[in-house]
Amino acid sequence: MESPSCCPPRRDTLAPAPLPLTRGQEAASERDHVGLVDGLDRHSPARGLDGMVSLPGGEFLMGSEDRDGYPADGEGPVRAVHLSPFLIDACAVTNDEFAEFIAATGYRTDAERIGWSYVFAGFVPASLRRDAPRPERTPWWCGVNGATWNMPEGPGSEIGDRGRHPVVHVSWTDAHAYSAWAGKRLPTEAEWEYAARGGLTGARYPWGDELDPGGEYRCNIWRGTFPAKNTAADGYRGTAPVDAFAPNGFGLYNTCGNVWEWSADWWSTTHPAPPLNDPTGPKTGSDKVIRGGSHLCHDSYCFRYRIAARSASSTDNSSGHTGFRCAMSPS
Repeated sequence: MESPSCCPPRRDTLAPAPLPLTRGQEAASERDHVGLVDGLDRHSPARGLDGMVSLPGGEFLMGSEDRDGYPADGEGPVRAVHLSPFLIDACAVTNDEFAEFIAATGYRTDAERIGWSYVFAGFVPASLRRDAPRPERTPWWCGVNGATWNMPEGPGSEIGDRGRHPVVHVSWTDAHAYSAWAGKRLPTEAEWEYAARGGLTGARYPWGDELDPGGEYRCNIWRGTFPAKNTAADGYRGTAPVDAFAPNGFGLYNTCGNVWEWSADWWSTTHPAPPLNDPTGPKTGSDKVIRGGSHLCHDSYCFRYRIAARSASSTDNSSGHTGFRCAMSPS
């Protein structure tokens, strides 16, 4: 699928030659990665239930027929889905939490192995931006050599006081590895949407249908004119702390905006016929589903910070606005 304008395209659409961008070592295949994850899981204890919300499951209405949505994204039809009980992180995984994983395992992310990642051009220092190749259709993205989870704007940058911000520049493969090490897993797309809705039925956002009810900012998105000017009226030009803004009815934070979040499911725009009990998407595919939108979403380009909105990304893709949260099945 074609990425929404606030999202970078797949890695393989930004050819490194003849531009000065080297891919370096190719990312491990998913098959190779499964063995790596199994090894990490065997040698690492479960992280426990701290920071997780226990949800009872049951039936909910998934999807949307929102006239302002993107029909080609497969948001509809609205369909009844039944879920078993599960647990999910109240917040996205933070830089501090991911650093603990790296220190314990020595894991190298896809961005580190491949050698580069996508960074929004407005965040890239001029010295790096001049030579960074850009996708033709979305030139506000730069392929930055050395951009990683702990150097999110490229060499010379650091996470500094962003320990409680969501980790970014993590691929699906990386998110899967962390989840396995933590004794958890990535949520299915259905679990993610059920949890993100916070008990509301058919609402556009986790708090209702109005973006800024009573003038109160409830999420971290692009405020202004994309991609030229972000007023940061909601308080943040880039990522926000994972517990910024009020939680939804289930106690989850930032399920709209801030960072896109990986799900376990392969991407598809068609959905199986009911009954839908604990659906998991197709068995195979080329892209994984990401949900929630990010701080770069604006309704003029990417109105995907709605709860039902969805997009796709290849398993090795990474960027400065994509992270994840974990889920767990009851023992």
